[in-house]
Amino acid sequence: MSAALALAAPRRVRAIPGFGLAFGITLAWLSVIVLVPLAALAIRPWELGPLGVWDSLTEPRVLASLRLSFGAALLAAAIDLPLGLLLAWAIVRLRFPGRALLDAAIDLPFALPTAVAGIALTAILAPNGWLGAPLAAAFGWKVAFTPWGVVAALVFVGLPFVTRTVEPVLRDLGAEAEEAAATLGATRPQVLARVVLPALLPALLSGFGLAFARAVGEYGSVIFIAGNMPMVSEIAPLLIVVRLEQFDYAGAAAIGLAMLLLSFPVLLALNLWQRALRRGRA
Repeated sequence: MSAALALAAPRRVRAIPGFGLAFGITLAWLSVIVLVPLAALAIRPWELGPLGVWDSLTEPRVLASLRLSFGAALLAAAIDLPLGLLLAWAIVRLRFPGRALLDAAIDLPFALPTAVAGIALTAILAPNGWLGAPLAAAFGWKVAFTPWGVVAALVFVGLPFVTRTVEPVLRDLGAEAEEAAATLGATRPQVLARVVLPALLPALLSGFGLAFARAVGEYGSVIFIAGNMPMVSEIAPLLIVVRLEQFDYAGAAAIGLAMLLLSFPVLLALNLWQRALRRGRA
């Protein structure tokens, strides 16, 4: 009886023809371009042995470069949050001359070669640059060739990620909820704090994560403005390149593995927080 029912039952038809084959090809391709390189990165450092990996990663120069890379990336992503939100708000909610030009300029770090961006930032923020000179004369601030130059470059390359992540959510949000809150007597700061920002928080977290991930591995736009002084303004990606030039492939892979292990918990925590917020709003 059960066999007859099983034969009589209609066969389940998938909405996407060939889904199984396409899914298998996608997983195989993903394994080739992502999982295999990550596996090689995880295996290669152990040629040095556990003690060798530990000694390689605990060198003061390596620790200083990792501290600068991750500290500057977190700070730059935090700076990009309000700036990106402000730019997205201006593009979506305001109408002013040059709005289309500003909208196009936001994507400039995507199209501009990172080395060109680094050279341009160095020329602007150098002690004799048109922005660096007034800062040095008025406040005694030196940006280029210091860790602050690293932060400035990372803010530049990460800002579009926040703006472009928040912009579509802000467009879909509309102004109805804000107008309803205003009619109930809410002030403008209260509307922003209790209506707008809670709705934008998942998108802001996504933008923060993208900006942080881009900043941690950034190389081209940083090496020109950082000064690359060991223990002061040397980033971890540059130290990886230095070890590769010295044919220390295992040591370079050890630094790369450390960066991977340090960045993954941050991105995982942001992803879990974002999913919890969306689940709470559902």
